[in-house]
Amino acid sequence: MEEHFQLSAYDYHLPEENIAQRPAGRRDLSRLLVLDCADGRTVHRQFADLIDYLLPGDLLVINNTRVFPARLTGRKESGGKAEILLLAFPKLLQVRQKEKGWYGVEAEALLKSSRRPRLGSRLVFGERLSATVLELSDFGRVRLELLYCPEDGRDLEDLLVRYGQVPLPPYIKRPEGSTEEDAARYQTEYAEKTGSVAAPTAGLHFSDPLLARIRQKGVIVVDITLHVGYGTFAPVRTDDIRDHRIHSEYILISPEAAATINRHRRRGGRVWAVGTTTARALEFAAGPDGAVEPFSGMCDMYIYPGYRYRIVDNLITNFHLPQSSLLFLVSALAGRERLLRCYEEAVALGYRFYSYGDAMAVITRPNQMTEDR
Repeated sequence: MEEHFQLSAYDYHLPEENIAQRPAGRRDLSRLLVLDCADGRTVHRQFADLIDYLLPGDLLVINNTRVFPARLTGRKESGGKAEILLLAFPKLLQVRQKEKGWYGVEAEALLKSSRRPRLGSRLVFGERLSATVLELSDFGRVRLELLYCPEDGRDLEDLLVRYGQVPLPPYIKRPEGSTEEDAARYQTEYAEKTGSVAAPTAGLHFSDPLLARIRQKGVIVVDITLHVGYGTFAPVRTDDIRDHRIHSEYILISPEAAATINRHRRRGGRVWAVGTTTARALEFAAGPDGAVEPFSGMCDMYIYPGYRYRIVDNLITNFHLPQSSLLFLVSALAGRERLLRCYEEAVALGYRFYSYGDAMAVITRPNQMTEDR
């Protein structure tokens, strides 16, 4: 087996103290490691300095998904604590009115409780939100019917905000759990479309003032949507990474966004993807000729070394877990050995890793812009 297909080839040493437990004091003052893939040079800056690498006419593509409070803590009606993590935002098209003022909607979740509940048992999260267990699966997965009673024009999302918590990743280990600060900071400032159980973390570094400066410089900013699912944390369990089965996530690329991207590429402009989620959605929607098609539906794109990017020239990303599918995706653009050298350098210089950590810019097209034809 070739080395870049071996899972063990994507391991690296990360001291516990390098795992960020809290966000930086200000979004755009996190650190930024810039990798120029043309010569392998690295430069160390602050994230706000990203603007120095952007040119008038560049295209910056962002993921406008919004994280919802997917973690609910309550009790079993029979007694004892129960906690669920919703694996996706419930499909509201399935809403059924159960009795006057009450609605039911099916949802998939991970369940943690003192004792495994029985089918048909009820979990209570608040006076207006509960769930009935419909199906029990392996590894704590359950199928539920969420029962909710909206008030004053509020909907299910409002009740989740009222009773739920932001589902921080498992490597953020704090005695107090998630806080009000997390409700704001584990969310991009341009978050718009609700549906993610985890943040598209590269976007967490962008402040509104920085984005305003980027637009003023003449950079075109385009929104697309990929709702991040729990599968983003799923470990790779196959020795050959090609045998890994990737998770599916919902994406939306509007006709307007596709037209802007295609027009930009026809004139030779550079495409910057903010995050692996954006990169995955763009590459999924691209045809053999590199033209992006409007799309709404599930994306199961799996990118690992050997893949040739059709759309993305430059990538803004965080530092990812060892042996993870996200590390494979970035390696496909930057090169595995070069990327791991950058990670080793970042560890030595005290960079903060993972969701609340620092950022990296992978540049495969340097600061040269083809004039409009």
